[in-house]
Amino acid sequence: MLRGLQTFPYRVRAQSAGAQRIAEYLSQQPKIEAVHYPGLASHSGHKIAAAQMSSFGGMLSIQVKGGQVEAFKLAAAVKLFTHATSLGGPHSLIEHRASVEGAATRSPVNLLRLSIGLEHPDDLIDDLEQALKKL
Repeated sequence: MLRGLQTFPYRVRAQSAGAQRIAEYLSQQPKIEAVHYPGLASHSGHKIAAAQMSSFGGMLSIQVKGGQVEAFKLAAAVKLFTHATSLGGPHSLIEHRASVEGAATRSPVNLLRLSIGLEHPDDLIDDLEQALKKL
């Protein structure tokens, strides 16, 4: 654990920078209904987050146009993201939040949560791009 803590700030910075680039990319995609990431100026909490944070973290959520079926298709088509529920690890993850939470969920059925890892952001963007083409 102590060895991991020595590189923790560098990993968080890299994950935050990657998440920012991916959020910006996804916010421009016509098959994405919404991107939830406080690093985007369009996010309702951006001003508060910018005042309180030096970077915006490695987590973001997206809502896929077309509902649950299209969200499932996108999640199934990515190759670099692992389907799992976790936070802040070195590998990028994707999950369909409503499925994880079950019948009582308040999460939109088209919402996917992404935890950005340490893979190169260009590789993750390429992966998302090829998956979006399948929708």
